[in-house]
Amino acid sequence: MSGRVIAGRYELATILGQGGMGQVWTAYDQRLDRRVAVKLLRPDRVAGPTGSDAADELRRRFVRECRVTAQVDHPGLVTVHDAGSDGDDLYLVMQYVEGADLADHLAEQDPYPWPWAVAVAAQLCAVLSAVHAVPIVHRDLKPRNVMVRPDGSVTVLDLGVASVLDTDTTRLTHTGSPIGSPAYMAPEQAMGGAVGPYTDLYALGVLLHELLSGDVPFAGSTALGVLHRHLYEPPVPVRQGRPEVPAALEALVLRLLAKDPQDRPASAQEVYEELAPLLPKHGTPAGPLDPTRPFLRPHAPWPDRAATPASAPVPASVSVPSQAQAGTTPWPAVASLLSPPPPLTAPTNFTPPPARPDVAQAVDEVKKLLGEGRITQAVDILGSILPAAAAEHGEHSPVVRILRKQYAATLMDDGQYRRALPELRRLAEDRTAGTGPADIQVLQFRYDAAQCLEQLGEATAALGEYRAVLPYYENAYGAVTTDPGRALDIRHRIGQLLLAVGDHTAGRAQFQALLYDAERTYGPHHPLSADLRRRLSHQQDVRGG
Repeated sequence: MSGRVIAGRYELATILGQGGMGQVWTAYDQRLDRRVAVKLLRPDRVAGPTGSDAADELRRRFVRECRVTAQVDHPGLVTVHDAGSDGDDLYLVMQYVEGADLADHLAEQDPYPWPWAVAVAAQLCAVLSAVHAVPIVHRDLKPRNVMVRPDGSVTVLDLGVASVLDTDTTRLTHTGSPIGSPAYMAPEQAMGGAVGPYTDLYALGVLLHELLSGDVPFAGSTALGVLHRHLYEPPVPVRQGRPEVPAALEALVLRLLAKDPQDRPASAQEVYEELAPLLPKHGTPAGPLDPTRPFLRPHAPWPDRAATPASAPVPASVSVPSQAQAGTTPWPAVASLLSPPPPLTAPTNFTPPPARPDVAQAVDEVKKLLGEGRITQAVDILGSILPAAAAEHGEHSPVVRILRKQYAATLMDDGQYRRALPELRRLAEDRTAGTGPADIQVLQFRYDAAQCLEQLGEATAALGEYRAVLPYYENAYGAVTTDPGRALDIRHRIGQLLLAVGDHTAGRAQFQALLYDAERTYGPHHPLSADLRRRLSHQQDVRGG
């Protein structure tokens, strides 16, 4: 396959790695004359026997997840340049990162210096904090997905790809087993429950334990045996083998490895704050690939050399924040740069800037952008015209309600759940005031809000919201009424969230009852029935070791 040109632009050169679902290549960007990394995925292999519909859905979700991933701007994340499909393959074009992956880095050190482990974990916390704010969950954080660059900085790979392969909404996997690496898999992920930021923090705990002890906390000869140990065995404290490791660091690792997500640290930011006192304050880097170097010599040139002579010309540049970074209103300073005041005497060829489009024009532009799949631009326009529409038509007018509804839906389509949530809550409250809590549109808004909470990793809050709306889709005897699909879907999500919060007994009972009703409603061969049987079988296998 070497020499193949992807998307008429990226010439494959050398294969870096491969697995059952795809390959990673070094490649040459013929248009910009640069080296890149290209990941190829085969939708038919991922979707398996579920057919072409699942493969097509995978393609759509892949492009959407890559768009969401591209919104995350952090120096510790590999840059996404391009994504799409080429023939039977999905492709993801990424920045080519020099250095060593963390697994090789660990293998070359015996033992791995604990200050290095702290420095790696602290950098990973900064990355995870930015990722979880989107929100995105990595789902497959492990040493092979972390690169240590020559200057000691850490870069996380494969953001978004694991999300495509392990989704709670499209059921694209066909093996019944969760996507991820068993050695780094959180209990809720192993049981097929909903995942959240707490899932990545568990994987961070596994990774940190491995750096400090030389091995993962839970190993075994089979994947099921490993998952069983994740669920039921306590980890061995790292100071038993390395007494020089600070007690505070050992305690943090044990908290990260808590079986119940609610017993783990609340966020990557909290983990960083606990690591900060253990970071080096001064000293000299040991050489290339020293992960403490960014803390010992922050922002220093690499390799260390004399500063540029004062006489040498230094190019100036102005960085203008994007709307995603700065909000829909430009910063005053930037606005003044982009739109300087006109001179007192305007030249004869001066053309005043066009007036801001009215609401009707903006709506037409949004429809056009959505039809072209340009969701991010549509979001920005909708957000900017809502205040104008409210001033012109009134906050509670039908025009504003329709715009706000479209705005919330587009934010969800764009993966901006944190921004969509308050819009959905506002819509639900306004609609409830006029129609009551049982109105079908109110229930839809609340259901979408619960989805946002689930995606944001707020499992307990999402569980409460789903439970609150479920009775409206069922009668007093528990039988499904007007919308069996929605009721079963909500019960499915409740089961996943019960597993996510560590209540495995209730989650399994939920799935068992749901399987009975799904088979009665759809039949035993429906995808939901088959999926539930696989999940229950997998959970039984994990419980049995």
